[in-house]
Amino acid sequence: MPSLNTVERFVAMVEAGQGVEALKQFYADHASMQENGAAPRVGKEALLKFEQAAQASTTNLKSTCIRPVLVSGNVVVIRWVFEYATQAGKAVRFEELAYQRWENEHIVQEQFFYDPAQFK
Repeated sequence: MPSLNTVERFVAMVEAGQGVEALKQFYADHASMQENGAAPRVGKEALLKFEQAAQASTTNLKSTCIRPVLVSGNVVVIRWVFEYATQAGKAVRFEELAYQRWENEHIVQEQFFYDPAQFK
């Protein structure tokens, strides 16, 4: 179960634009991430590769946590708003819920829930 302080440090890093560093620090080596109902990406290396590519395809990324962060035992739910511009200059704003399962102080499983129509 993560401490509230740990979760707050994770959120602060993402909001500060340090998403890749947050992934390195707070995700377990065997962690998985899943977009809506897609197949999960598994392993920290795969997660890092995907995150680095995603961030490289954007400019002016702003990540905002909409409070409260919900913590119940080893489950954390965070509501995020992301705003950025694509390399072509298109402004994008989307919201998602991140449903995380933690083991001690590391995320081991995360699934994102969002409306894909936000990207059209």
